[in-house]
Formats: sequence, structure tokens, C-alpha cells
Amino acid sequence: MTLQQAQATVDEWIRTTGVRYFNELTNTAILMEEVGEVARIMARRYGEQSFKASDRDVNLADEMADVLFVLICLANQTGVDLTQALAQNLAKKTQRDADRHQQNPKLR
Repeated sequence: MTLQQAQATVDEWIRTTGVRYFNELTNTAILMEEVGEVARIMARRYGEQSFKASDRDVNLADEMADVLFVLICLANQTGVDLTQALAQNLAKKTQRDADRHQQNPKLR
């Protein structure tokens, strides 16, 4: 699925199953909640925190998909074409960081 297809699929889901988009501020707050859930898993799986019994069945991929879903909702609501935005962002990073990472001794 391309980003463009994902935006269209989420829009269709919102309009048929979700009834309507939450407003942009609500979706921003939801996005932060979802990112926090990903951070919680990362801190326990790859960091030094341990899982609680209630955390044993968490699914990192599902939580990342929740983040992506809400981000796509916000893109749709604000008129952002994520395909174009990602392409422009990668071009910016490529130009800006052309030598920076190659010359970074911390990455060796």
C-alpha cells in the first residue's frame, strides 16, 4: 500500500465506520497518546524497564500502526499529501546531511 492509498483508505474508513474525523486538536492529543504507548513498549523491550504482567501481550507493530493511522488522519484533515511531504523531506535531509553522517565518528 502506498502512502497515497493509505490516506485514501483511512479517509474512507473514517467516513464509513468512524462517522467523522475528530478535530485536529483531539487527533493531536490522540497521536501523543499513541506515541507514548510505542515509547512504553520500547523502554521495556529495548530499554532497562521491565514489563508488568499487564504489558505482556503488547504488540509493537499494532501500536506503531495506531501512530500511523492518527498521523494519516491529521494529514488528511490538514491537506498534507504524505507522499509529497516525505519526498521533499528526504530531499532536504539528503542535501543537508550529505556529509554530516559520513563524517560523524560516533556512527562508526
